[in-house]
Amino acid sequence: MDDGKPSGPRTKWWSRPSTDRDRPAGPEDAVTVSAVDGTTPPPRREQSADEAAAPTAGEPPAPGTDGDFMPAPPAARPASPPAAGPPKPSDGEPRDFTPAPPAAGPPAHRTQPLHAPDEYSTPPYGGPGPWAPAPPVQRPVPTPAHGTPVPPPYAGTNGHGVAAPAAAPAPAPAVGAQGHSEGWAPPPHTVPQQQPPAQTPQTPLQPSQWLRYDPWGTPGQQPLSHPGPAQGPDPRPRGSRRGSVLVGAALLALVAGGIGGGIGAYVERNGGLTTVELPQAGRDNGGRAPDSVAGIASSALPSVVTLHVNGSAESGTGTGFVLDDKGHILTNNHVVAPAGSTGDITVTFSGGESAPAELVGKDSGYDLAVVKVTGVSGLKPLPLGNSDNVQVGDPVVAIGAPFDLSNTVTSGIISAKQRPITAGGEKGDGTDVSYVDALQTDAPINPGNSGGPLVDAEARVIGINSAIRAADSGSALDGGQSGSIGLGFAIPINQGKRVAEELINTGKATHPVIGVTLDMEFTGDGAKVGGKVADGGAAVTEGGPGDKAGIRTGDIITEVEGQRVHSGEELIVKIRAHRPGDRLGLVLNRGGKDLSMTLTLGSASGT
Repeated sequence: MDDGKPSGPRTKWWSRPSTDRDRPAGPEDAVTVSAVDGTTPPPRREQSADEAAAPTAGEPPAPGTDGDFMPAPPAARPASPPAAGPPKPSDGEPRDFTPAPPAAGPPAHRTQPLHAPDEYSTPPYGGPGPWAPAPPVQRPVPTPAHGTPVPPPYAGTNGHGVAAPAAAPAPAPAVGAQGHSEGWAPPPHTVPQQQPPAQTPQTPLQPSQWLRYDPWGTPGQQPLSHPGPAQGPDPRPRGSRRGSVLVGAALLALVAGGIGGGIGAYVERNGGLTTVELPQAGRDNGGRAPDSVAGIASSALPSVVTLHVNGSAESGTGTGFVLDDKGHILTNNHVVAPAGSTGDITVTFSGGESAPAELVGKDSGYDLAVVKVTGVSGLKPLPLGNSDNVQVGDPVVAIGAPFDLSNTVTSGIISAKQRPITAGGEKGDGTDVSYVDALQTDAPINPGNSGGPLVDAEARVIGINSAIRAADSGSALDGGQSGSIGLGFAIPINQGKRVAEELINTGKATHPVIGVTLDMEFTGDGAKVGGKVADGGAAVTEGGPGDKAGIRTGDIITEVEGQRVHSGEELIVKIRAHRPGDRLGLVLNRGGKDLSMTLTLGSASGT
């Protein structure tokens, strides 16, 4: 404890470790070492018995309670006979040593103690000896790796810039944990001289790279073995270095941005640093198989025209195709109807040439019309096929000008045959209603396709596109604005050919008739004879084809040529699919009984 002791600086002592621990310590091995400058005092001279018993000028140092020794002032004591030996105190009790009175004789050389005597005369916990506290805790000084060159200022030093002391003649005793000397004790009755330790001026330590290393310090801020000047704080301000780095980075970014901008502008203007050429197939001769869509379109397009009709009340567009080299063109009646009797009709060919046209004839019951162009050479008629040979599933191509987009080609198949279609009826008196035994196709047909050809795989006309089924308004003529939903209808070319020939030759078309009036309000299955007659006459015309065959009012016709009939409209469509003079086989129901008969179709003028 330090209670009651001076708080000023005290001299610290310790013994240097022995370099020869294996050999037992003897009196000749004891050596004292100065704790201040690390020098070794002269070797101790052996004393004789008389010198050992002689009194000394001062008292032996009194050990303190903590093992430190401080010099004590000398005190005069009366001479007394020397004691046989110091009394042995009990364990844990302080010891008190009273030196023997000095003996008469010449003064003997006294061994200088390792530390100054304790001024408080506190007995130690053991015999007198070079007790000293442990050295203060110091951070280890690393030794440079093998082969590391040592700078000249530190060559031959102990690593701290101080010359290494000479080797001691004998190893010093080891110091125990309590500061006591182990295996060594001073000779009995030896009184050290009370002399202050010699103060040797110490050479100032030169800075060393080894002293700067701190194993517990921050990594990366202290070198292990960097020779050269001391690694102190950088005299240059950190701000200047950071400013230099920022300026350099800014200049580099400016230069890089300028270069990048120049390259980008060049690439944008010139399409790249190099010319890019992508692989591409060479041009072919344009030939296609005749039965392909491209082959069919290539063959049929020169014969297809676009009609522009302007009347006093309305106008419209449609399609037609060339029938012969005289300039006759077949189209739909509802296409030319807006012109009336005073309107204008213009025909535009696939090559872009246009020519005026005049109406030759029309028939609302078949929804067909013929116009003629004059003064045009090089016309290419479109060949006609046979609609009776068409089968469901056959490929077809539709050509027209939907929404005035001329030379439009679409393709599909025949979806069905002999579809009874009625179109028109805007007048309300039934005179403009057309009855068509149509070909159904899924080839897209839109407003403007009306009157255009529906051709087969050999580019032959098999139908005239006339109507579409609209999703919102049911059955309608092509003049409506509804788009295609894949339900298009065309007039069979066999019927169209007959009507066109009659229109070209006579200006009018004839309709086949059976000479009966049908009840259009009948809701049962079949076509019922009867109903209202315009002039108030009988439902069966006297002397007509029906009268001759035996048809009576109230009969229900259920079949025509072996095909089932479900309504009056369907019966009209089936009859008009034939020519006047054709013989038809009928099945009818009269009073619950089925009757079969045959009749010859008559003729009536169309409108």
